[in-house]
Amino acid sequence: MSRRPRDTVARWIALTILIAMFTALAFNALFVQLAGVWARPPLTETGLLEKIAVVVRVVEASDPAQRPRLAQVMGDGSFSVMWAAQRAAFDLPVLDDPDFQSGEQAFKHLLEGPTRPMEAYQPSDWPDGDGHYVLLMQLADKSWLMFSAGARSWGLDDGARSLIVVLLVLISTALVTLVATRRLARPLQHFAQGARRFGADFRAPPIEPVGPHEIRQAILAFNSMQAQLRHFIQDRTQMLAAISHDLRAPLTRLRLRGEFIEDADQQQKLFRDVDEMQAMINTALEFFRDDARLEQATQLDLAELLQTLIDDYRDQAIDLTFRGPPRLVYFGRPLGLKRVMTNLMDNAIHYGVAPEIELQQKNDEVVIRVLDRGPGIPVEHREQVFLPFYRLEGSRNKSTGGVGLGLSTARAIVLEHGGTLTLAERQGGGLEAVVVLPV
Repeated sequence: MSRRPRDTVARWIALTILIAMFTALAFNALFVQLAGVWARPPLTETGLLEKIAVVVRVVEASDPAQRPRLAQVMGDGSFSVMWAAQRAAFDLPVLDDPDFQSGEQAFKHLLEGPTRPMEAYQPSDWPDGDGHYVLLMQLADKSWLMFSAGARSWGLDDGARSLIVVLLVLISTALVTLVATRRLARPLQHFAQGARRFGADFRAPPIEPVGPHEIRQAILAFNSMQAQLRHFIQDRTQMLAAISHDLRAPLTRLRLRGEFIEDADQQQKLFRDVDEMQAMINTALEFFRDDARLEQATQLDLAELLQTLIDDYRDQAIDLTFRGPPRLVYFGRPLGLKRVMTNLMDNAIHYGVAPEIELQQKNDEVVIRVLDRGPGIPVEHREQVFLPFYRLEGSRNKSTGGVGLGLSTARAIVLEHGGTLTLAERQGGGLEAVVVLPV
């Protein structure tokens, strides 16, 4: 029986949910505890009991006739004091159990002498629910002191406290989710970087399998595919080298034998056929080998590359119009992109008139347009022309358009850059080749 892996994406998602819930509850409990202590600390921690003890000692030591006035002046901003000879003089609600046990225990250390009976009232003890705090204490001579203090609250209403709790839940959930998603995203980013590195260089080393079980399995499968592709490319390179040698040798012998043909007209026809076959072989081998696809990607100035190509054409008395920025840095394969633009420009020059080049950057992509005013390509053939060896002309004469591999090579290189190459009808007549490259 195979052991089930523990580090999986499903387990991480479940743990993230549970930890987010427990964190939210912990934040809520901490808020209630801390805010409750700050806003409504226990009476034993406010210093109020010590003040009451002082008032009791002073009142008990004074003359009974002076006690009402003395009690009144003994109050301060935190509480008020009233003295009465009988408890019935105070208008207080009737409670089943008004004892204040914790207060009596505290006053044993603050007041000497006999235990003084006490009664405590909360704001909720009043009939209208909007009362105040009251502490009744019977003095040693059986008279009574009443201490009154205003109701203490959080300082926030229920709506504000609920909003704070919701915000704490959202913050705690976001923090836990951020940590968990980074734990899952880091292996995926590592995987994506390795895949991009392999796209730029097929000789790149394998990707280290890290992360949860599912991601590690995907990385191992990618490494296996990478090794198979590398082996396939190496075998293909060796095979093409052999084909190149085996095909060129008989063509060279044909040309040598043609030198012995006495009929000059037949000799020229043979030489043209040999040259055409040589050109087809060279083009086909160049397409299949395509060393430009194996070059390292690097920073290049696309605007300068296009201007250089345009200058080369102008040296051949071919004028191309360029519109675009004077500088545009792009990360790609210079030789591959040069081949793409050369193929598109050659088509625009060979099949059309007034060729133009446009270069612009939009958001996260670079757009290159090669325009002409030629006959264009019918809609039904605009995708077929990207197939290898497909040509609109009936012949394969090199003078009428090569062997039909230029657009295939161009699209393959653009796709390897992660972009697209499409053909469209130009407004006003002509063809528009659009290359879109991601930045």
